[in-house]
Amino acid sequence: MKRSDMLKQARERTEPWDMIIVGGGATGMGVAVDAATRGYSILLLEQDDFGKGTSSRSTKLVHGGVRYLEQGNVSLVMEALKERGLLRQNAPHLVSELPFVVPSYSWWEGPFYGIGLKVYQVLSGKYGFGSSQLISKDETLKRLPNVNPEGLTGGVVYYDGQFDDTRLLINLAATAAGQGATLLNYARVTNLHKAPDGVIHGVTWQDLETGESFEIKGKVVVNATGAFSDAVRLLSDPDAKIMISPSQGAHIVLDRSFLPGDTAIMVPHTSDGRVMFAIPWHGHTLVGTTDTPLKEVSLEPVALDQEIEFMLETASLYLAKHPTKADILSVFAGIRPLVKSGEGKNTAALSRDHSVHIDPSGLLTIAGGKWTTYRNMAQDAVDQAATLADLPDKPCVTKTLNIHGFHPNAEKFGTLSFYGSDATSILQLIDEDPALGKKIDADLFYVEAEVVWAARHEMARTVEDVLARRTRALFLNAHAAVRMAPRVAALLAKEIDQDEAWQADQVQKFTQVAAGYLVKS
Repeated sequence: MKRSDMLKQARERTEPWDMIIVGGGATGMGVAVDAATRGYSILLLEQDDFGKGTSSRSTKLVHGGVRYLEQGNVSLVMEALKERGLLRQNAPHLVSELPFVVPSYSWWEGPFYGIGLKVYQVLSGKYGFGSSQLISKDETLKRLPNVNPEGLTGGVVYYDGQFDDTRLLINLAATAAGQGATLLNYARVTNLHKAPDGVIHGVTWQDLETGESFEIKGKVVVNATGAFSDAVRLLSDPDAKIMISPSQGAHIVLDRSFLPGDTAIMVPHTSDGRVMFAIPWHGHTLVGTTDTPLKEVSLEPVALDQEIEFMLETASLYLAKHPTKADILSVFAGIRPLVKSGEGKNTAALSRDHSVHIDPSGLLTIAGGKWTTYRNMAQDAVDQAATLADLPDKPCVTKTLNIHGFHPNAEKFGTLSFYGSDATSILQLIDEDPALGKKIDADLFYVEAEVVWAARHEMARTVEDVLARRTRALFLNAHAAVRMAPRVAALLAKEIDQDEAWQADQVQKFTQVAAGYLVKS
């Protein structure tokens, strides 16, 4: 998966593409995988790096959504639980079972939440994970050594899924590429072209690395840009009715001492109406999330002070070791591309159902949904896009498609387990050059070989690509990531033939981005 090869394919094709996909996040990449496996010719264009937006900023959970069960949206929960099972089946190197405990501090909480979580388990059917059950106070303290013991009466344990969002995204990109799709990051769509009948039949896109622009034709254009969906729709129709109601969710990352062990905490009710989680992730503790309605969307949203305070306060109610701002290693925010529902202003109450919208121009927009249901969203989008483009009717095969990196026993690779079968190739790089086995920073587990691999095989083009999305350094420990930037720049420059001036510029740009992940205590 090399950008130079992809660029050559995009520039040299003279025939219209069967589908042009705008957006390289979970939804767009899912559409690319689905459509490519059906044999359609695919070009995907992403304005920044793959997963730069929402798809790298999730709560790292593959789940049915306990909150949606409470809202009565049983169909969405059942869909998500099924997709959760399929994800674990198709990408076991990235999706794993994670036990959660809902601690009880009143006599009624255990039975009340126990019943709801038992229903949650039953709805998963044959795609189920572990069995939920009531547990004693002693068992709760055993599973959650740092939970607040004052007033604790017991708890409820249930099971959901955990994953690394952007590692899955990069593996989906490799899957799509392996099926013949052409994928480009740093390729911004600047215009949509219409035939005399008013139907869109192509786009203009700009290669942000060279500044060159290209006009290409496609039988159908799929808008999979998430929070930016309306901006693309307005290119087609300046009077298009806004359909996205964006909401920001923020997370903080603490060290492992705040949540030792391998069990997560789920708080079913917080003061802003959302569920809050504290989960173990890559040897750290991740706490989130918030729900803050937004008027504008950004590629690099920043957590608000009030969101950080809210998470610290809520976590302190349940953790015996109370976190402070000084304990935060990184903070990040993501934007939920929720589809508008009437005039409601409470985004926490909006459904996570997805929506396929077709404009009069034939532009197909797939929006809403969530990471867990990306595959089903893609199937719906491709079904309708194929009909719009009058493509041969071909069945979806992604329910049983192994995602790139598939490995049933990836944990044997230790800190490289999230690469799955690619871990052997990274280990081979280290065998050939032992210096590449060196950790880039003492506080994180990433080694230099991962930078080389990202440049050669995962289309990493910048220091941020490597530290935010090919590895998760920026999300785990922003200070460590800043320290890593100069060495990453040097390794990357060697791989993609850049000079020292480029390295200095990259370090400066990354440091500016990283500032948004740092918290002043």
